[in-house]
Amino acid sequence: MTSAMPSPPVGATYAGPDTPARLARAGARQWAALAALTLAVTLLAVDGTVLALAMPALTADLGATSAEVLWIGDVYSFALAGLLISMGTLADRIGRKRLLLFGVAGFGAASLLAAFAPTAGWLIAARVLLGVAGATLMPSTLSLVRNLFTDPAQRTRAIAVWSAGAAGGAALGPLVGGALLEHYWWGSVFVINLPIMLLVLISVARLVPESRNPDPGRFDLLGAALSVAAIVPPVWAVKHIAKTGVDPAGLLAAALGVGAAVVFVRRQRTLRTPLVDVTLFARRAFTGTVLASLVAIFAFSGLLFFFSQYLQLVRGYSPLQAGLRELPATLASIAVAVVAVRVITRLGVGRALAASLLVTAAGLGVLAVAEGATGYTCLAVGLVVIGLGIGIAFTASTDAILSTVPRERAGAASAISEMSYELGVALGIALLGTLHTVLYRAGLPDLSALGDSTREAVTESLAAGTPALVGAGEQGSLILAAARDAFAHGMQITSLVAAALLLLAALTAWKIIPSGRRP
Repeated sequence: MTSAMPSPPVGATYAGPDTPARLARAGARQWAALAALTLAVTLLAVDGTVLALAMPALTADLGATSAEVLWIGDVYSFALAGLLISMGTLADRIGRKRLLLFGVAGFGAASLLAAFAPTAGWLIAARVLLGVAGATLMPSTLSLVRNLFTDPAQRTRAIAVWSAGAAGGAALGPLVGGALLEHYWWGSVFVINLPIMLLVLISVARLVPESRNPDPGRFDLLGAALSVAAIVPPVWAVKHIAKTGVDPAGLLAAALGVGAAVVFVRRQRTLRTPLVDVTLFARRAFTGTVLASLVAIFAFSGLLFFFSQYLQLVRGYSPLQAGLRELPATLASIAVAVVAVRVITRLGVGRALAASLLVTAAGLGVLAVAEGATGYTCLAVGLVVIGLGIGIAFTASTDAILSTVPRERAGAASAISEMSYELGVALGIALLGTLHTVLYRAGLPDLSALGDSTREAVTESLAAGTPALVGAGEQGSLILAAARDAFAHGMQITSLVAAALLLLAALTAWKIIPSGRRP
């Protein structure tokens, strides 16, 4: 794309929302920089879901329990969500490009630790480090996009491309994992990060200009700690209570999170330069947009995590075959970048977001029906519909959030947007995953005829129970078929629950988010 006006100089810092620089249109260098930033966020999104197909293999290799499997899947997003606010504000202070480069290097190092993890606990710890490094990348990429593209129409288009990288990467993860697992061990899904991160490091260093808040104020260390304490303990409490029932540990963790959240909000109201401008949440439209974004990613990521296991454990596909059969969602979420700007311009943000959530809910409904039937066509249709809806929803919500703040607060606003995304991923895997596990166990047949170790494996998860039942003769085959039916039935109910949540979010978006059309 050619530049209609002189492009902002490299390294420029913009003072506020009313400066003439805001009218400058992006040129070829800015679009090339966008490509580098989108590659970074695509890799992060891939890393959030790439393990879905590897779960059966690493469960057997590392001897992971069902609780450890859930932690391996979602601790990455917990760390991301817990630190995004702090890292977004830190990026505004020390420079978004600088923090991004640090994060890229750290992400590569943590990938090596994860690839060669000897135990489930080691892998969980490595995933935490990946989340910490990822937290430095996510708000930096989005806030740099916000500063590179000052023209509103170009910014929406750039965010659509960025969103396609995020949504497409989440859907692409299982395909990448499947292709690697067909030929290599499960740790290869982390090794692949290294050459890509090297490319991102070189591209960002050469193409992306530095930007920061010229008057950032003091960094609130206590607030940063409170923001983590407000997110992680309550989600842990949900997982713990679902597994062991209500007990003092679960209640204490939930109370700790709620208390930290209350103190955090009160503290932010009193600071001159808060980590989060909580007054933004007094705007119904802003709050509605954040919640709608969170619910959309909640439904998509939580279901995708267990859908990959469904394709392998119930349908009997290999990792690569399962990844290829998830490709329709990937292609749809990427292709939607072409029409996202037109849809948002024609309908307005509120109506576009509501419509996209309705589309996603419809796709989940189709998927719920298809999971109980034979054949692949109906599954493919549901995945396409879900991909289209999620792609537009994420673009509309991200653009709406960033449009409410001046450029010097882009990092903090990006952190809120990204926190809703990553918290949605973490909660989706934790809550929908817990719901599915409960439904699976409730649907199991009588296992009293099995040996203790086999019965424990089947109750633990279908991934752990399948190898134990395969060699158990005719009785084992009958119980395995019943366990697969229980897994599929749990997927159907979980899909419908996610669809119901999306319908509620769509109604909220329609009612409270403005839909004024853009020129």
